[in-house]
Amino acid sequence: MTNSSPTISPAEKLAALALRIGEELGKSDWISIDQGRIDDFAKATDDHQWIHVDPARAASEGPFGGTIGHGFLSLALIAPTLFEVLIDPLQVRQAINYGLEQVRFIAPVKAGKRVRNCITLLAVQDRGRGRWMVTTQNSFEIEGEGKPALTAQNLVLLSV
Repeated sequence: MTNSSPTISPAEKLAALALRIGEELGKSDWISIDQGRIDDFAKATDDHQWIHVDPARAASEGPFGGTIGHGFLSLALIAPTLFEVLIDPLQVRQAINYGLEQVRFIAPVKAGKRVRNCITLLAVQDRGRGRWMVTTQNSFEIEGEGKPALTAQNLVLLSV
């Protein structure tokens, strides 16, 4: 016996997604912000401030008892976590970053902590020709802490 259930196209999935505005779409897997990841980000961005890359100095002179991840490191994790929770399940042809709004760095992420993105759907706009603008609210929880690392609205243009 063959499965005769209809296949839902990415365009139909996006149209249905519009019914979920205001809902949490999901949470990403936990991501470790270890010293190696922090050091790699420092190399990639030429941001070698000691509070990020010098554990001894950060422990003795810094306000957080050790190194912390760059705020922009946490911000850069929006893309892969958005793919995990939203874009890959939609099976769209293309996703293009369109911009960020209302970015706020709320709490530092200490080296060795884990973060995850809690994604809420804010808007879905049909832009025509198979393109959809999706706006999400992103809040990066820090494992075991009360305040998020950051909050930001992300706009992504999806093509089906």
